[in-house]
Amino acid sequence: MRSRMESLDLLANNIANANTTGFKADREFYNLYVSPEAMEGAERPDTLPVVERHWTDFSQGLTAPTGNPLDVALAGKGFFAVDGQNGTLYTRNGNFTITAAGKLQTQDGYAVRGEDGKPIKADPTKAVAISTDGTVRQAGQALGRIAVVDIPQQQDLQKLGSTYFQMNDVKAIVKAATGTEVQQGRLEGANGAPAEHAVRLVSVMRQFEMLQRALSIGGEMNKKAIEEVARVSS
Repeated sequence: MRSRMESLDLLANNIANANTTGFKADREFYNLYVSPEAMEGAERPDTLPVVERHWTDFSQGLTAPTGNPLDVALAGKGFFAVDGQNGTLYTRNGNFTITAAGKLQTQDGYAVRGEDGKPIKADPTKAVAISTDGTVRQAGQALGRIAVVDIPQQQDLQKLGSTYFQMNDVKAIVKAATGTEVQQGRLEGANGAPAEHAVRLVSVMRQFEMLQRALSIGGEMNKKAIEEVARVSS
């Protein structure tokens, strides 16, 4: 029942973020639990399924046009690197904006890094063109190139909020992404299929109800057995 409750929470979060730009769905990895008591003297001890850990599905979501020149999607592997409050954060959400001070940043106020590691500056009053390699231009002048990084060991990434990731290991390898296309005027949607999550949610809820009913029946049987023993003893 506990593993089913964990699955319900996970699926509910995936469904709630079905329309969140750049969201990556979470899934569960199961294993079998055997109590120490069950192992003692048992040739084939009873086992129970448990959610050993959650893992993030980093597959790409569908991109859609927005008509906003400051919206950027990635076609291929990699992440945008932004300056978080406590270090570098990584995201696939390219819903950017330019502040009055001329800083290219996320909707949460995190500066978007260029390949040189510095924030990209632009004139908020002028049109912006972003090429497929991430180069930002205004009036034909290159202002910098948006950093798109690849993290080969994605298990080193930990979710922070709905669309950001941070590194668990500061020594993890981070390199420039290759073969990734930067698409101006588009955004990447969540990679989870709402219909699939909804079907699984109903299935897990039914499993939970069945287990709950089985537990209730077991309790009733134990109660009846105790009452019968008491009656015979008297």
